[in-house]
Amino acid sequence: MVGTLQTALIAFVALLLGLAGGLLIANVKAKIIGRRAQALIEEAREEAERIRKEKLLAAQAEIQELREREEQRLKRKEAELAQMEEQILQKEARLGKKSNYLEMIEDSLRKDEAELQRLLEMGQKLLSEERALLERLAGFTQEEAKEYLLKLVEAESERYFARKIAEVERRTKQEAERRARRILATAVQRYAVEYAEEATVTAVPLPSDDFKGRIIGREGRNIRTFEALTGVEVLVDDTPDVVVLSSFHPIRREIARLALERLIEDGRIHPAHIEEKVRKAKERVEELIREHGERAAFEAGVDLPPELILLLGKLHFRTSYGQNQLKHSLEVSFLARLLAEEIGIDPRPAQRAGLLHDIGKAVDHDVEGPHALIGADLARRYGEPWPIVNAIAAHHENVEPATVTAVLIQAADALSAARPGARQETYERYIQRLEELEKLAKAYPQVKEAYAIQAGREVRVIVRPEKTTDDMAAKLAYDIARKLEEQIQYPGEIKVTVIRQTQYVETAR
Repeated sequence: MVGTLQTALIAFVALLLGLAGGLLIANVKAKIIGRRAQALIEEAREEAERIRKEKLLAAQAEIQELREREEQRLKRKEAELAQMEEQILQKEARLGKKSNYLEMIEDSLRKDEAELQRLLEMGQKLLSEERALLERLAGFTQEEAKEYLLKLVEAESERYFARKIAEVERRTKQEAERRARRILATAVQRYAVEYAEEATVTAVPLPSDDFKGRIIGREGRNIRTFEALTGVEVLVDDTPDVVVLSSFHPIRREIARLALERLIEDGRIHPAHIEEKVRKAKERVEELIREHGERAAFEAGVDLPPELILLLGKLHFRTSYGQNQLKHSLEVSFLARLLAEEIGIDPRPAQRAGLLHDIGKAVDHDVEGPHALIGADLARRYGEPWPIVNAIAAHHENVEPATVTAVLIQAADALSAARPGARQETYERYIQRLEELEKLAKAYPQVKEAYAIQAGREVRVIVRPEKTTDDMAAKLAYDIARKLEEQIQYPGEIKVTVIRQTQYVETAR
């Protein structure tokens, strides 16, 4: 029992000693940990202080940099503002000068206005005095003069319409006498008309008479379009299975013939298709002109530039006194070569000059002047040598012949024209009269195209619709008719037809 107590006591004492030692050891460890913690805190505080100082220095450096940058920006702004201020001051100075100048101009305008008003008043006064003087000299007041002029115009109109009425009465009441007068009036050009009908009309065969109605079209729109585009009159009469194309211009007539034949072959005849076929026919005639020119140059053994080839080809469609001009030029070329060979000189210049001697006739419809001088100018323009140019210019003695070649061309031209049946003078005069009719009608600015048809008995005038009203077109027909009466000598009557047509075309896609 006692032993057990001792053992328990010893154990208790040992426990106390263990607790005291543990407490002591714990206390010592706590002090060591506290000192370490204190040291770490100090290190952290020093590190924080160091970082704070570094950040502070960096912030101060950045602030300093920003301050310097801002100061530079402000300085630039101040410079810009100073410059703008200077510009504003300069503008103000200029505006001040302009204001002064405008005031001076305004004062000058006021003076000019006053002077103008004075001049107007003076002019009105002078006009009144002049009007009074004219009225006193003429013995008419202004209203009386107007009334007198109106009476003159009315009297002229009455005479004109009275003559027209008398003509209608004579035509309806005295048919036999009218026919006799027509025969007498046209007898002067009887032979010219016979040849003109042979040389100025072309008959185009039709598959059947049904095509005549299709050629005419609804209310005549097809035939009007065809005649307006080609300048050729289409004669549709009772002759079975044929229509006749009439025009003194052979190229127009050939274009019309080709276009009409293609329309008949195609079968579709309407204004749009007519325009297409006429365009293609013009292209084909241009090809024919080139072919005829090349063939003539080949036959004559002459090398020509393309421009002269085209002009030479046009002579195939041109006649002079009834003689085909291209054949005449070839004939003159051959005769000139033979003459040159006979007298023992180089025949090549004579042959070339003979072929080109009438080249001016290819463009004399568009250029004023003798065709010999026109042809010489064309030859010079396209690089022909001077002897050729002189021979062309001198073949009708418009200039003096300067070479033997020029004299030979004169002789060859006369020989070609003098052979029996080569020429008919009446036809040339007839063509000249038709050209005069067209030229006179085209002299009016409202006229777009003018064509002499029916052997010169009618002038068909196509006006510009944007420049002419229907009333103006009627007045234009009257004016042209009066001008023809004054300036053209002709047998019988000439009908003036003025056509005004507006066409609108749109394409649906």
